[in-house]
Amino acid sequence: MTENQSPNTIDLQGVCKYYNNGSVKIIEDLNLTIPKNSNGNFISIIGPSGCGKSTVLRFISGIDTPTKGQALVNGAPASLKNSVGQVFQQYSSFEWYTVLKNVQMGLQYQGGSSKEERRERAMDIIKRVGLEGHEHKYAEYPKLSGGQLQRVAIARSILANPEIMLMDEPFGALDVKTRNSMQRMVNELFKQYKSTILFVTHDIAEAVYLSDTIYVMGKAPSKFIEKVDIQLPYERDYSIKRSSSFHNYVAELEDIMMSME
Repeated sequence: MTENQSPNTIDLQGVCKYYNNGSVKIIEDLNLTIPKNSNGNFISIIGPSGCGKSTVLRFISGIDTPTKGQALVNGAPASLKNSVGQVFQQYSSFEWYTVLKNVQMGLQYQGGSSKEERRERAMDIIKRVGLEGHEHKYAEYPKLSGGQLQRVAIARSILANPEIMLMDEPFGALDVKTRNSMQRMVNELFKQYKSTILFVTHDIAEAVYLSDTIYVMGKAPSKFIEKVDIQLPYERDYSIKRSSSFHNYVAELEDIMMSME
């Protein structure tokens, strides 16, 4: 990198993950570069079960470290101190706190803001994700639905760090209608905040609808075997799922996945 060149948002350089003294290889020589982009990046990762998709996100978040290679975030080694936003399939809110307190938590741990400022910013994002009127409810099921609990997690992540968000099958447990609603919401938030989002999913149509680029991982020991750029309009609504271009991308990715059998 030259002196005047900005670091990439995310840079995975030859990362590997081995277990049992190297006898079990999950990921081997995987590379991924996501440059800074003023309009944000929406990257989806798909691949067979057990290929290490979630492990890639763990490298970027700093939760896990590669056996070999390095993971960089904004030019520095990935670390829990980077405060990368994360949303998982499992509901990750604290049940003993209200929605409002859950959403404020990232700001509270970061420090540097007053109680009034944290509340004001939290209420703003709560409105944006459609949870206004629920802010004083405890973040637990069945007081909140599954979709609402995921909205809490997304709001908390965006408020803590809107620059980079990692989403690991966040809608996998939701019914079709709620899932479609959540996809539209995430698409809208992406355009508002212009974040870099890495999104792991098994749903190819979901990946096509949301993404600028889709990376396909192969079987373990895995690396990225295909990169598919999604040339769909920046402004997307549900109707795009009925277009021939959308279905062509889905078919292309299905063929890639089936070729691994």
